[in-house]
Amino acid sequence: MYADDVCVIVPVYNEEPAVGGTLAGLLDTFAHVVCVDDGSGDGSGEIARAAGATVLRHAVNLGQGAALQTGFDYALRRTRADHVVTFDADGQHDVEDAVRMLEVARETGVDVVLASRFTGQTEAMPFSRRMVLQAGVRFTRATAHLEITDTHNGLRVLSRRALTRIRLDLPRMAYASELLESIVPNGLTYTEVPTTVSYTDYSRAKGQRNSNAFNILFDLALRRLRSAR
Repeated sequence: MYADDVCVIVPVYNEEPAVGGTLAGLLDTFAHVVCVDDGSGDGSGEIARAAGATVLRHAVNLGQGAALQTGFDYALRRTRADHVVTFDADGQHDVEDAVRMLEVARETGVDVVLASRFTGQTEAMPFSRRMVLQAGVRFTRATAHLEITDTHNGLRVLSRRALTRIRLDLPRMAYASELLESIVPNGLTYTEVPTTVSYTDYSRAKGQRNSNAFNILFDLALRRLRSAR
Protein backbone atom coordinates (compact mmCIF):
# COMPACT_ATOMS: atom_id res chain seq x y z
CA MET A 1 0.00 0.00 0.00
CA TYR A 2 1.37 3.40 -1.04
CA ALA A 3 0.86 5.93 1.74
CA ASP A 4 0.81 9.73 1.82
CA ASP A 5 3.87 10.14 -0.42
CA VAL A 6 1.62 9.45 -3.45
CA CYS A 7 -1.64 11.19 -4.34
CA VAL A 8 -3.89 9.77 -7.07
CA ILE A 9 -6.10 12.35 -8.84
CA VAL A 10 -9.26 11.06 -10.53
CA PRO A 11 -11.33 13.66 -12.45
CA VAL A 12 -14.99 12.65 -12.59
CA TYR A 13 -17.96 13.92 -14.56
CA ASN A 14 -21.12 11.78 -14.55
CA GLU A 15 -19.28 8.47 -14.14
CA GLU A 16 -21.79 6.77 -11.84
CA PRO A 17 -21.65 3.34 -13.60
CA ALA A 18 -17.85 3.08 -13.49
CA VAL A 19 -16.36 5.25 -10.75
CA GLY A 20 -17.02 2.84 -7.87
CA GLY A 21 -15.10 -0.01 -9.51
CA THR A 22 -12.28 2.27 -10.59
CA LEU A 23 -11.81 3.70 -7.11
CA ALA A 24 -12.05 0.30 -5.44
CA GLY A 25 -9.09 -0.90 -7.50
CA LEU A 26 -7.07 2.22 -6.74
CA LEU A 27 -7.81 2.20 -3.01
CA ASP A 28 -6.55 -1.35 -2.73
CA THR A 29 -3.12 0.01 -3.69
CA PHE A 30 -3.05 3.73 -2.85
CA ALA A 31 -4.01 5.17 0.52
CA HIS A 32 -4.62 8.69 -0.80
CA VAL A 33 -7.05 8.91 -3.74
CA VAL A 34 -8.62 12.28 -4.55
CA CYS A 35 -11.73 12.35 -6.71
CA VAL A 36 -12.50 15.75 -8.28
CA ASP A 37 -16.23 15.76 -9.04
CA ASP A 38 -16.49 18.24 -11.91
CA GLY A 39 -20.12 19.30 -11.41
CA SER A 40 -21.65 15.85 -11.96
CA GLY A 41 -25.42 15.65 -12.16
CA ASP A 42 -25.53 12.04 -11.00
CA GLY A 43 -24.34 10.25 -7.86
CA SER A 44 -20.65 10.06 -8.81
CA GLY A 45 -19.49 12.16 -5.87
CA GLU A 46 -21.49 10.19 -3.33
CA ILE A 47 -20.21 6.89 -4.71
CA ALA A 48 -16.62 8.16 -4.56
CA ARG A 49 -17.03 9.32 -0.96
CA ALA A 50 -18.57 6.00 0.05
CA ALA A 51 -15.67 4.15 -1.58
CA GLY A 52 -13.24 6.00 0.68
CA ALA A 53 -11.83 8.66 -1.67
CA THR A 54 -11.35 12.29 -0.72
CA VAL A 55 -13.91 14.20 -2.79
CA LEU A 56 -13.46 17.76 -4.08
CA ARG A 57 -16.40 19.22 -5.98
CA HIS A 58 -16.84 21.91 -8.62
CA ALA A 59 -20.26 23.53 -8.42
CA VAL A 60 -20.46 23.54 -12.22
CA ASN A 61 -18.73 21.55 -14.95
CA LEU A 62 -15.41 23.24 -15.79
CA GLY A 63 -13.73 20.52 -17.84
CA GLN A 64 -11.16 17.83 -17.19
CA GLY A 65 -8.20 20.21 -17.22
CA ALA A 66 -9.75 22.33 -14.48
CA ALA A 67 -10.55 19.21 -12.48
CA LEU A 68 -6.94 18.04 -12.68
CA GLN A 69 -5.65 21.50 -11.75
CA THR A 70 -7.90 21.47 -8.67
CA GLY A 71 -6.36 18.12 -7.77
CA PHE A 72 -2.83 19.41 -8.38
CA ASP A 73 -3.46 22.45 -6.16
CA TYR A 74 -4.83 20.19 -3.44
CA ALA A 75 -1.80 17.88 -3.63
CA LEU A 76 0.61 20.82 -3.36
CA ARG A 77 -1.20 22.65 -0.56
CA ARG A 78 -2.74 19.88 1.50
CA THR A 79 -0.41 16.88 1.15
CA ARG A 80 3.27 16.01 1.30
CA ALA A 81 3.05 13.77 -1.75
CA ASP A 82 6.23 13.66 -3.82
CA HIS A 83 4.35 12.19 -6.82
CA VAL A 84 0.87 12.51 -8.26
CA VAL A 85 -0.82 9.92 -10.46
CA THR A 86 -3.59 11.02 -12.84
CA PHE A 87 -6.10 8.26 -13.57
CA ASP A 88 -9.33 8.32 -15.61
CA ALA A 89 -12.58 7.25 -13.95
CA ASP A 90 -14.04 5.22 -16.82
CA GLY A 91 -12.17 1.97 -16.24
CA GLN A 92 -9.77 2.19 -19.21
CA HIS A 93 -6.58 2.13 -17.14
CA ASP A 94 -4.85 -0.63 -15.19
CA VAL A 95 -3.74 0.05 -11.60
CA GLU A 96 -0.69 -2.17 -12.12
CA ASP A 97 0.41 0.14 -14.93
CA ALA A 98 0.18 3.10 -12.56
CA VAL A 99 2.35 1.25 -10.04
CA ARG A 100 4.99 0.45 -12.68
CA MET A 101 5.04 4.06 -13.85
CA LEU A 102 5.45 5.29 -10.29
CA GLU A 103 8.39 2.95 -9.75
CA VAL A 104 9.99 4.24 -12.98
CA ALA A 105 9.59 7.82 -11.71
CA ARG A 106 11.27 6.94 -8.43
CA GLU A 107 14.08 4.88 -9.93
CA THR A 108 14.99 7.36 -12.68
CA GLY A 109 14.09 10.66 -11.02
CA VAL A 110 12.27 11.98 -14.10
CA ASP A 111 9.60 14.61 -13.55
CA VAL A 112 6.90 13.23 -15.87
CA VAL A 113 6.15 9.62 -16.75
CA LEU A 114 3.73 9.25 -19.65
CA ALA A 115 1.72 6.16 -20.55
CA SER A 116 1.83 4.77 -24.09
CA ARG A 117 -0.86 2.48 -25.44
CA PHE A 118 1.01 2.25 -28.75
CA THR A 119 4.17 0.71 -27.30
CA GLY A 120 1.94 -1.29 -24.97
CA GLN A 121 -1.42 -2.61 -26.07
CA THR A 122 -5.04 -1.66 -26.58
CA GLU A 123 -8.16 -3.75 -26.27
CA ALA A 124 -11.09 -3.10 -28.66
CA MET A 125 -9.79 0.27 -29.81
CA PRO A 126 -11.90 1.76 -32.64
CA PHE A 127 -9.95 2.22 -35.88
CA SER A 128 -11.07 5.86 -36.23
CA ARG A 129 -9.80 6.59 -32.73
CA ARG A 130 -6.42 5.09 -33.57
CA MET A 131 -6.11 7.31 -36.65
CA VAL A 132 -7.00 10.48 -34.72
CA LEU A 133 -4.54 9.67 -31.92
CA GLN A 134 -1.71 8.92 -34.32
CA ALA A 135 -2.30 12.27 -36.02
CA GLY A 136 -2.24 13.83 -32.54
CA VAL A 137 1.13 12.20 -31.85
CA ARG A 138 2.63 13.81 -34.97
CA PHE A 139 1.17 17.18 -33.97
CA THR A 140 2.52 16.90 -30.42
CA ARG A 141 5.99 15.90 -31.58
CA ALA A 142 6.11 18.99 -33.77
CA THR A 143 4.68 21.49 -31.28
CA ALA A 144 5.86 20.18 -27.89
CA HIS A 145 9.25 18.88 -29.13
CA LEU A 146 8.74 15.56 -27.36
CA GLU A 147 9.77 12.15 -28.65
CA ILE A 148 6.56 10.39 -27.67
CA THR A 149 4.39 7.63 -29.14
CA ASP A 150 1.03 8.48 -27.50
CA THR A 151 -0.93 11.58 -26.61
CA HIS A 152 -4.07 12.40 -24.65
CA ASN A 153 -3.56 9.39 -22.41
CA GLY A 154 -5.09 10.11 -19.01
CA LEU A 155 -2.61 7.97 -17.07
CA ARG A 156 0.46 9.94 -15.96
CA VAL A 157 2.86 10.29 -13.05
CA LEU A 158 4.13 13.76 -12.17
CA SER A 159 6.69 14.80 -9.59
CA ARG A 160 5.98 17.53 -7.08
CA ARG A 161 8.49 19.68 -8.98
CA ALA A 162 6.44 19.23 -12.17
CA LEU A 163 3.27 20.34 -10.38
CA THR A 164 4.90 23.63 -9.39
CA ARG A 165 5.81 24.36 -13.03
CA ILE A 166 2.70 23.21 -14.91
CA ARG A 167 -0.52 25.22 -14.88
CA LEU A 168 -3.56 23.99 -16.81
CA ASP A 169 -5.71 26.83 -18.13
CA LEU A 170 -7.14 25.65 -21.46
CA PRO A 171 -10.79 24.51 -21.72
CA ARG A 172 -12.22 21.17 -22.80
CA MET A 173 -9.63 18.48 -23.66
CA ALA A 174 -6.92 20.83 -24.93
CA TYR A 175 -5.41 20.69 -21.43
CA ALA A 176 -3.68 17.40 -22.37
CA SER A 177 -1.71 19.10 -25.15
CA GLU A 178 -1.11 22.08 -22.85
CA LEU A 179 0.42 19.76 -20.25
CA LEU A 180 2.74 18.14 -22.79
CA GLU A 181 3.77 21.51 -24.21
CA SER A 182 4.77 22.62 -20.70
CA ILE A 183 7.42 19.94 -20.25
CA VAL A 184 10.35 21.19 -22.36
CA PRO A 185 10.02 24.96 -21.69
CA ASN A 186 10.00 24.31 -17.95
CA GLY A 187 13.10 22.14 -18.02
CA LEU A 188 11.23 19.04 -16.93
CA THR A 189 12.44 15.54 -17.74
CA TYR A 190 10.15 12.83 -19.07
CA THR A 191 9.88 9.25 -20.23
CA GLU A 192 7.23 6.87 -21.58
CA VAL A 193 6.14 3.49 -20.24
CA PRO A 194 4.15 0.88 -22.23
CA THR A 195 0.65 0.43 -20.79
CA THR A 196 -2.72 -1.09 -21.64
CA VAL A 197 -5.90 0.83 -22.47
CA SER A 198 -9.12 -1.20 -22.47
CA TYR A 199 -11.99 0.18 -24.54
CA THR A 200 -15.32 -1.06 -23.23
CA ASP A 201 -18.78 -0.22 -24.56
CA TYR A 202 -19.11 2.22 -21.67
CA SER A 203 -15.76 3.97 -22.19
CA ARG A 204 -16.34 4.25 -25.95
CA ALA A 205 -19.72 5.87 -25.31
CA LYS A 206 -18.21 8.28 -22.77
CA GLY A 207 -15.01 9.03 -24.69
CA GLN A 208 -14.15 12.03 -26.83
CA ARG A 209 -15.75 12.39 -30.23
CA ASN A 210 -13.18 12.43 -33.00
CA SER A 211 -14.49 15.87 -33.99
CA ASN A 212 -13.16 17.21 -30.70
CA ALA A 213 -9.70 17.18 -32.27
CA PHE A 214 -10.69 20.33 -34.15
CA ASN A 215 -11.78 21.99 -30.89
CA ILE A 216 -8.42 21.14 -29.35
CA LEU A 217 -6.53 22.63 -32.30
CA PHE A 218 -8.66 25.79 -32.09
CA ASP A 219 -8.00 26.21 -28.35
CA LEU A 220 -4.25 25.71 -28.82
CA ALA A 221 -4.10 28.14 -31.75
CA LEU A 222 -6.03 30.77 -29.78
CA ARG A 223 -3.62 30.45 -26.86
CA ARG A 224 -0.63 30.97 -29.17
CA LEU A 225 -2.21 34.07 -30.69
CA ARG A 226 -2.82 35.55 -27.24
CA SER A 227 0.71 34.77 -26.03
CA ALA A 228 2.18 36.37 -29.18
CA ARG A 229 0.57 39.75 -28.44
